[in-house]
Amino acid sequence: MIWFLEGQSSQRDVIAGARAALPERIQIVASHRQSRPEITGLADLALREPQDNEARIAWVIDTARAHGVKVVLAGRVGHVYEAHRADFERAGLVLVTGALSLDTFERVDDKSVFTREASAAGLACIPAITVHTQAELESAYAQLSRDGQVCVKPTRGIYGQGFWRVSEDVDPFRSFANADSHEVNLNVFAQAYGQSEQPKPLLVMPYMPGSECSVDMVCEAGKAVAFVGRRKQGLMQTFERDSDAVELALRAAEHFGCDGIVNVQTRDDASGQPHLLEINLRYSGGIGYTRETGVNLPGIFATRRLNLPQPLGAWRDDVQVKAITVAVSVRGEELLR
Repeated sequence: MIWFLEGQSSQRDVIAGARAALPERIQIVASHRQSRPEITGLADLALREPQDNEARIAWVIDTARAHGVKVVLAGRVGHVYEAHRADFERAGLVLVTGALSLDTFERVDDKSVFTREASAAGLACIPAITVHTQAELESAYAQLSRDGQVCVKPTRGIYGQGFWRVSEDVDPFRSFANADSHEVNLNVFAQAYGQSEQPKPLLVMPYMPGSECSVDMVCEAGKAVAFVGRRKQGLMQTFERDSDAVELALRAAEHFGCDGIVNVQTRDDASGQPHLLEINLRYSGGIGYTRETGVNLPGIFATRRLNLPQPLGAWRDDVQVKAITVAVSVRGEELLR
């Protein structure tokens, strides 16, 4: 058996990919802290996780042993599970968190540390200045704005939360009138940052005007055994596997020793050269789209970890996809559990 713990909403896509690749005799367990039957309903056994992070550790281990689970994949809070890797190993369980040590989580999750290490390793990375005060923010902006547009983002976070393009020329009210533009006036942003009671460190960086490439991959101790690059083109997403962006992402995953289903993001500069943005030690929200290329990443992960034949795939060129909302029917009693 294999167990997919609470992850992003794409947990459903990961379960579906694994189910398509695994023999029917191999059961899948899925769990979530919330009532999410539209996700866990795809599994053979659906469970509700304890709310407390630490309480989940003993519960997962005990439940896995009781049901004969062999492999446990963490989705969210992978670092919490990684801290207890020895407990899982003593219980005879294969724990997959996205990394093989807590040190990797610290080096990757703190984008300031990640940027410094990636640059030192010779990996093309967007240069950044870490700031903690309004004065440092304004100084960093003055330094970087001489060469072009400037942007900021928190040193820790997901989903691009806290990302803003900063400029002195932006209408002071634009960030309130149209937050989705992610544009903010420098003075408005700097003053608000300076007045924050507990300002969190920020990265101030040159803004790369090119497109982003999100590379989903299955890694084993740093080696990518399968991968697909996704690039947004307006409302559509296209796919690639033989590109400079994908190659950069693979080198980054190897350097940081990624292990599991992970995601590496890059962004092109004005000349089309990719630069590292970040590594997510978990599967991405869009991993389900990659199956349209003929590559079943969740299926490859599940079969290899269970020592089973992995699904055969044939790469499909010139594929484009567009995300749509799909209704999933669930019974009323499932929502009450």
